[in-house]
Amino acid sequence: MSEVETIEKLGEVTEKIKAELRKVIVGQDEVLDQLLTTVFSGGHCILEGVPGLAKTLLISTLSKTMSLDFNRIQFTPDLMPSDITGTEVIQENRTSGEREFRFLSGPIFANIILADEINRTGPKTQAALLEAMQEKQVTVAGHIHKLSLPFFVLATQNPVEQEGTYPLPEAQQDRFMFKILVGYPTAEEELAIVKSTTTGSLEDVCPVISADEVLELQEAVRKVPVSDEVIKYATQLVRSTRVTTDEADAGIKEWISWGAGPRASQYLILGAKTRAAMAGRVNVTTEDIQQVALPVLRHRLVLNFAAESEGMTADRVISDLLKNHPPHKTVITDKVESF
Repeated sequence: MSEVETIEKLGEVTEKIKAELRKVIVGQDEVLDQLLTTVFSGGHCILEGVPGLAKTLLISTLSKTMSLDFNRIQFTPDLMPSDITGTEVIQENRTSGEREFRFLSGPIFANIILADEINRTGPKTQAALLEAMQEKQVTVAGHIHKLSLPFFVLATQNPVEQEGTYPLPEAQQDRFMFKILVGYPTAEEELAIVKSTTTGSLEDVCPVISADEVLELQEAVRKVPVSDEVIKYATQLVRSTRVTTDEADAGIKEWISWGAGPRASQYLILGAKTRAAMAGRVNVTTEDIQQVALPVLRHRLVLNFAAESEGMTADRVISDLLKNHPPHKTVITDKVESF
């Protein structure tokens, strides 16, 4: 299959996955788009929302549509790093009678990991995810164990309960491509949710693609061309958040104590590529950059005391930034023609 055909396939696959997810998930269209963008980009994401918004159900259902192994890890204050990565135990060899070490893999060895309430466990256990997220491997007792691909960490956070929690350090948050906010359903959506969940079993979800096809689509997304103009627009947005430089916007300096690093620029481009490809396009535009700016930047900006005291949020700061840097008008092609 050619790269152009693969991009066309991604557009079709996206709609099929959404159709399967909607058998179980009511509403949350923007959340679905952002979650699929993360997956086909090969990134990790944080989903933040109050309990009961079907975050766990959404992720487990997504794994079924992609024929991927799924594990849920409930983060608690007493969770240890070895509870995630696995550990080595001494076992007697029945043939030789000698004792030898045997590695027992932990729940991290799956394609999709739901790190549930990641902010409820200590920094040491949170850090156990870093190597797995970045290197796609874990090291136990000096031995490296590779993880199966594709591999995604989809973490959830509860924004309400702050007592007894351990907020993720900025350095670890930066490892997540997107931070997705899961909001309350509308009145019509909540009515549909109550009806569907209190009158019978949920519909069965059918697999749409395989793990190998996911990897193929991820590789095709990275090959989507991007013009220097679009790359320059993305980097200018990120550099405008750095209050310690002369390039920062005046409005940014009023609310932000620390801006986004180069990884934000990388994820803006990668997210824009994926968003365009999911729509069946290979011409990435500055509008695509704007569409992924909120989930890419909201967890990479550190608000200062003035912002917190005035009730200013990262999303409002980013929205003002996007207004100050309007997208360039671009003609969008509906169908793929060539790379």
